[in-house]
Amino acid sequence: MSISEPTLSVHRTNPVRSFLALGILFLVSAFTAKADVNGDGKTVICFVGHQTSHGFMKHEYSAGNHLIEEWLKAKYPDAKIEGRHAIPWPDNEEEFFKDADGVVFFCTGGGRHPVNGHVQEFDRIMRKGVGLACLHYGVEVPIGPSAKGMLAWMGGYFETNWSVNPHWVAEFKTFQDHPVANGVKPFESDDEWYFHMRFQEGMKGVTPVLSAVAPKETMKRKDGPHSGNPTVRKAVEAGEPQHVAWTYQRGEDYRNGRGFGFTGLHYHANWQEDSFRKTVLNGVAWTLGLEIPKGGIETEKPTMEFLEANALKYGGDQGSKKKKPAAAQKKTKP
Repeated sequence: MSISEPTLSVHRTNPVRSFLALGILFLVSAFTAKADVNGDGKTVICFVGHQTSHGFMKHEYSAGNHLIEEWLKAKYPDAKIEGRHAIPWPDNEEEFFKDADGVVFFCTGGGRHPVNGHVQEFDRIMRKGVGLACLHYGVEVPIGPSAKGMLAWMGGYFETNWSVNPHWVAEFKTFQDHPVANGVKPFESDDEWYFHMRFQEGMKGVTPVLSAVAPKETMKRKDGPHSGNPTVRKAVEAGEPQHVAWTYQRGEDYRNGRGFGFTGLHYHANWQEDSFRKTVLNGVAWTLGLEIPKGGIETEKPTMEFLEANALKYGGDQGSKKKKPAAAQKKTKP
């Protein structure tokens, strides 16, 4: 029998029954999909960042990355999560990213973003279907190769002279029907919410997760690379919702990998807000291909004592003269 010969004439199968069986198989696989892009029986998350910046309890990159790892490990024991951490870019990138299921950039961005100078090799990683989550400053890269990469991998990024970074209280009232929004309830948060991101043309593949109307006070600074420009001023004046967290579904050329951007997290203390924390964890887990519970990823609200101890452990006191309290030594598990 030749390759082109139809096999249905050889096997007397019921086409309706076969169609139904395939449909059931598809539905089962779709709703039970787990991480493990590489089929190696574990879920590898590669955290690439810097230790910290901006002072104690602000831009706590390393501390935040370790929190994300521990919270996800606790909620997904069957996924056998393995966290790897590099500050900033790994010395042996081939070994570090080997069998990766997802990458998290919570780091200093702009000209110091770790991906700068590594776009081509990182693009090869992304084309394997590996997920990508960028948090706060990690969403900003320079215009050029890094920016083109972020658009392809994450669907959007902070572009200087287009996007802005004011501190403001964002009110999140409604949410998209998307797994990353599972269990997220209306909340407000005072943060350095970057907005007016540069997204894919026509928002193709992009789903906003957190959106809010920026108050006019966010435009009180003069125009500058991070502070204002005519286009964003017009958008704020018109009351256009600004997307500060989003998901991105890549195409087949990137093996349908997933991206997630989140512009908050200037303040380490904001991990205390339940829906804030849930959005980040849902987003990172979604990029890994993990199934998000209907109510989202539930974790115990961390105390300020716990968060300060976590920041001290991974970022140091940064001149604050803070010391890890003895009581917190026994309360460092998320």
